[in-house]
Amino acid sequence: MFMIQALGLLLVSYLIGSMPTGLLVVRLLSGKDIRTIESGRTGGTNAMRAAGFSAGLITAVIDILKATLTVWLVRWFLPPVPAGAWQGWYNLVEVVAPLLAILGHNYSIFLIERSDAGRLRLRGGAGGAPSVGGAMGLWAPSILIILPIGLIFLYFVGYASLATISVSVASTLLFAYLAIIGKFSWVYILYGVGATALVAWSLRPNIKRLLAGTERLVGYRARKLKQQAKKEE
Repeated sequence: MFMIQALGLLLVSYLIGSMPTGLLVVRLLSGKDIRTIESGRTGGTNAMRAAGFSAGLITAVIDILKATLTVWLVRWFLPPVPAGAWQGWYNLVEVVAPLLAILGHNYSIFLIERSDAGRLRLRGGAGGAPSVGGAMGLWAPSILIILPIGLIFLYFVGYASLATISVSVASTLLFAYLAIIGKFSWVYILYGVGATALVAWSLRPNIKRLLAGTERLVGYRARKLKQQAKKEE
């Protein structure tokens, strides 16, 4: 019975993650199709490009809560298990649920389409916001650590892709520390590792541009470059 309920919750977690928040928010606020704008991703960053700051913020908040909700659903509906062998499985389900929400966010079953090459593909975001949400669901105070790290990277380092990756790497280090001090099971570290892998995979084009030096700058460094360009005119 435990395994059947767990599998059902994991399927629901993927479907929750698959909800294309950015597509819906941008369509509602501006009438545009976010998939035709800039990167074509449905996350908060591209929603902001498509329909302004409010659209980006609303999208990001909802995407965070999507992954958080999946952890809550596991804890609400999966029957508690006694300490022992089953406890590890319970913790694993807690971890896999938000990872599936990230997977759904990045590869949404609701955004299936045929590519120019004629192959079916699933579209979505990059996974930054739901990776924050999954960590928050596992341990609520984590957002006070992980989110500021992501925002600092975004503003001062200036690359949205690195900021997105920094969030999942920070969650790995945070849960490793919490495991060392005995607050959580070592299984929780798998969340950070899995989230980092999913985010990095979805950001492969951005990583290639970073290595080539062509990735778009944002934040403080982008503003300084604009100011410098104006002075040189």
